[in-house]
Amino acid sequence: MEQLYITWKAIAVGGGDLTFYQTFFVKFYQAFIESDRWLQYLIGVRTTLLVTALALVLGIFLGLVVALIRTAHDQQRPGQKNPILWFLNFLCKVYVTVIRGTPMMVQLLIMSFVVFSSSRAFTMVGTLTLGINSGAYVAEIIRGGLMSVDKGQMEAGRSLGLSYGTTMRFIIIPQAVKAILPALGNEFIILLKDTSLITVIGGKELLYAAQGVYNRTYEQMFPLLGIACIYLLLVFILSWLLGILERRLRQGDRR
Repeated sequence: MEQLYITWKAIAVGGGDLTFYQTFFVKFYQAFIESDRWLQYLIGVRTTLLVTALALVLGIFLGLVVALIRTAHDQQRPGQKNPILWFLNFLCKVYVTVIRGTPMMVQLLIMSFVVFSSSRAFTMVGTLTLGINSGAYVAEIIRGGLMSVDKGQMEAGRSLGLSYGTTMRFIIIPQAVKAILPALGNEFIILLKDTSLITVIGGKELLYAAQGVYNRTYEQMFPLLGIACIYLLLVFILSWLLGILERRLRQGDRR
């Protein structure tokens, strides 16, 4: 195989004509096999999955905190307004509005060139930005799920002597999770694909690997199509896992 590549590449460099199959083989070989370039894509996939996992954890944590604060504020009884809760709710609303109202690219550039201008850990800065951005969307998804649960559920829990936190933990949140899982799954898929944006600030993930390859081979099609297929495969696997989780939750309801 290597000998065929060397021979056909020499013909192409010398100005000779190659068949479609030979041209395809030469470009594919230099994009993925020559100099073990497939290892660069593999490292890129590993970094992409790591960035997605870390940003996902941060996004869920921020989203859950913001959603609980805003829901607690909205569910206060008339005439019993807590000033501290009001202030926290105000901060949460500002956070959600600013993050959802500005492009992800702009947030990445601000975090990289302004907030962390002295840092060289571009991948981690990108991860932090992705997590903060995802947290705003997750917060609204969770808040919508919490508010969709019938108010009688909260009243029933409180009438049994349960505290607000206990009622939320054991009664409201389990019901809300089943309702918001499809929307959360969609957000997770978007987050996975958005990891490609951190290349703009120097993050070394899958797109960065493809750029490194076509900057040396001067052939963009195969590296870019290759990572597009990899992203598609990762999204397919994530969607499949989410589907399994949804089916198990539905089975739990029937029991």
